[in-house]
Amino acid sequence: MSNSLKQLFKEGSFPEVVSTEVFAQAINRSPQTVRKWHCLDCAPMGIRPIKINGRLSWRVSDIQKLLEGATL
Repeated sequence: MSNSLKQLFKEGSFPEVVSTEVFAQAINRSPQTVRKWHCLDCAPMGIRPIKINGRLSWRVSDIQKLLEGATL
């Protein structure tokens, strides 16, 4: 994981949601792949986005659980 992602995911220093680009970087996929999964209604690894102003946003708490190996 890159240093910027590690810093983002430090407890208490992260936003509640992140963009598709940040989520894709965290799971080592392209943003377009993540968008495609959403369009095909196959949630990437069980994570469901929320829409804010028509854009997909991903809960940091779900991403943390995923990266720690928990099942969502």
